[in-house]
Amino acid sequence: MPPGITLAADTPTLSAANTGFMLICSALVMIMTPGLAFFYGGMVRVKSTLNMLMMSFISLGIVTILWVLYGFSAAFGTDHGSLIGWSSDYVGLSGIGLTQLWDGYTIPIYVFAVFQLMFAIITPALISGALADRVKFSAWALFITLWATLVYFPVAHWVWGTGGWAFDLGVIDFAGGTAVHINAGAAALGVILVIGKRVGFKKDPMRPHSLPLVMLGAGLLWFGWFGFNAGSWLGNDDGVGALMFVNTQVATAAAMLAWLIYEKIRHGACTTLGAASGAVAGLVAITPSGGSCSPLGAIAIGVIAGVLCAMAVGLKYRFGYDDSLDVVGVHLVGGVIGSLLIGFFATGGGQSDAQGLFYGGGLTQLWKQLAGVGAVLAYSLVVSAILAFLIDKAIGMRVSEDDEVSGIDQVEHAETAYDFSGAGGGTVLRSAAPSPGPGPVDESAAQIKKVDA
Repeated sequence: MPPGITLAADTPTLSAANTGFMLICSALVMIMTPGLAFFYGGMVRVKSTLNMLMMSFISLGIVTILWVLYGFSAAFGTDHGSLIGWSSDYVGLSGIGLTQLWDGYTIPIYVFAVFQLMFAIITPALISGALADRVKFSAWALFITLWATLVYFPVAHWVWGTGGWAFDLGVIDFAGGTAVHINAGAAALGVILVIGKRVGFKKDPMRPHSLPLVMLGAGLLWFGWFGFNAGSWLGNDDGVGALMFVNTQVATAAAMLAWLIYEKIRHGACTTLGAASGAVAGLVAITPSGGSCSPLGAIAIGVIAGVLCAMAVGLKYRFGYDDSLDVVGVHLVGGVIGSLLIGFFATGGGQSDAQGLFYGGGLTQLWKQLAGVGAVLAYSLVVSAILAFLIDKAIGMRVSEDDEVSGIDQVEHAETAYDFSGAGGGTVLRSAAPSPGPGPVDESAAQIKKVDA
């Protein structure tokens, strides 16, 4: 540095390390949406596989454009009334300098914007799992557009935007327990209460068609979630991101084991679907809380979330709402659990000095968490139900009953997920000279004929 020139000690400068780290985290969060598509796609029946994949993938297109045009400005622009943000420089991302830093941090605004974009993309995609088998693709695309604009962008400002009412109140949400998971879970409940149940709900078998796809999706989600969670501290300068990384792994493992133990006791078997669902429940619950609790607290949060979410997925049969892929039971319930347990397990030595009940902080933080949870849940539930009702009246939300029974993939996308018409060289085997007696060739031919049929 030349003589006579000094920099203020508290003035951030661009960090290549933090910038590179956050770009990697952004890519990790992006891969979560295709991971979610596989997770949900494997859980539905064969005839709905492509539609389920597309309901996640379309969010990558729609929300990206909305975010650039006005979403980033609405979520993270200058506060207006503690409810919404707006900055003209952020509209179209047109007034941002290449090295202009996000206020108070060492990363460019562009990096922060693209990281938050990936959160905005996956949140409406989460809702889609509750609506499997029965929603028009065009109606879903319209719903995403309106929901992101009227629900996600404002709620993101409440929780994370400077001046947002929940932010100023002191509601802790490290990476999206309220803004992402409760928001999406409540929206899912609001929509399914409007559009109704699938044909054959509680009567026909609706088992997952591909558990390997489910496990692949869960693995991608778990992998990407490290960027989702650890990246939300926006840097690596003080160890909080490292704490979040550790707690993400710990809580997820604990929740998976707790879900499997519950399954074994309740149903007599440890299932692959239970392992995948338990892992996701743990990831959801630690998302808001992992920056404020210890690893031992993360184990407790994971165990509680694993058991309670496993119990909650059965509520749809008791109360009669058709949450196809357990978005309410895992994301809404898991998000509520993780957000509220901050009021008990916050140590005061992580992301902030706020302490929970078990660490001498009394009930102060718990009341703040309750306010954030209740407001986001109610707002998202009501607005989402209204949007679904209006779209249903305008263009119809559901495919016809005949189309639902025959298969939404063919009706909405003119494709099917699996084509066995040319499987395994069956034509060659059928044209071969008949064998004089039973043997491996005859058995293989019989199997191929069966597949072709």
